[in-house]
Amino acid sequence: MAASRKKKAPSKAGDKEGGGDTVKPLGEPPKESSKSNANRRKRARDAPPPEPEYFDEKRNLEDLWEAAFPVGTEWDNMDKIREINWKFSNLEDALEEGGELHGKKVYLFGCTEAQMLNVNGVDKVTLIPVVVAVVSPIPPSDKIGVKSVQRETEDIISMKTMKMAWMPYIPLENRQSQVERLHTEIYTIGCTQRRSALKLLKIERVKQYDYCLPYLQPLNPDEDENDTVVQIMYPLEPPVVCEFDWDLDDLEEFTDDLIKEEVLPEDQKDKFKEYVKALVKERKQAQRQANESRKKAIEEMDPETRSALQTMRFYKFYPVQTPDTPDISQVKVAYINRYYGKAHVVL
Repeated sequence: MAASRKKKAPSKAGDKEGGGDTVKPLGEPPKESSKSNANRRKRARDAPPPEPEYFDEKRNLEDLWEAAFPVGTEWDNMDKIREINWKFSNLEDALEEGGELHGKKVYLFGCTEAQMLNVNGVDKVTLIPVVVAVVSPIPPSDKIGVKSVQRETEDIISMKTMKMAWMPYIPLENRQSQVERLHTEIYTIGCTQRRSALKLLKIERVKQYDYCLPYLQPLNPDEDENDTVVQIMYPLEPPVVCEFDWDLDDLEEFTDDLIKEEVLPEDQKDKFKEYVKALVKERKQAQRQANESRKKAIEEMDPETRSALQTMRFYKFYPVQTPDTPDISQVKVAYINRYYGKAHVVL
């Protein structure tokens, strides 16, 4: 039998012994010359470095004014406050080292004041945010007053009822620390009512927030307690609207003058007089009750609270003037509300 022939294996690509041309594997990029690499490195060295990005450094108390809930502001107006880039660097400076309030225990609450301002060349009613700082060793009060021109009665209720409370404010530099280990001297009124849940509440309940005022138990009678004027809206068509001062006005002469001015029909004279007498009687009774309640509250007050109320100081902070904000220099007032009265310092 003839011997079997063995086939010779084909030579591998690039095998020198095969004598064939060198074949590069598919997909392998051609090698760059050392000269092109050097040029690329040179261009990289000559390219200008990218410009660094700069970010404004956040101030330690930058959001303090926003942490103070604007008590008494309608929910629909909350967003309007932020339509202008308000700044409260005066509040921050007062609480920082070297400031007048540094190291003191302060309780802050916000509110808003509607004023006609020139905003970007247009006169418009604008809500100005205001922050009131109360310097006190104890919280000023745990109650809220609910009172407005539209409401006939005044209610003094717990802050908890309105989901409000005095909350510790943590400066930015300390927010990575454990809150329970921090010692803070700054507290703000906070509100945990979620805006998204307002639609589930009754209209009367929502409106309560519009008429809230931070409450303070007065040691002295307020202006209303000694006021001798009653507001009259006698039910006619059109109604008779006027003021009657029971100390200065004589009811008979007052009524006759209204008849002469053809404001009041003559056949309504007796009914009108009885109406005014009833208003005066009701007003005097309310003042007497308020006076008795105030005196009783003071008598039952512990010495620490009474001492704190006697030494409290109120600082009212308006936004500072910046190129982005309207001029408010002519609309600043010391008045806070009917419970707190006037601020000792307006900034």
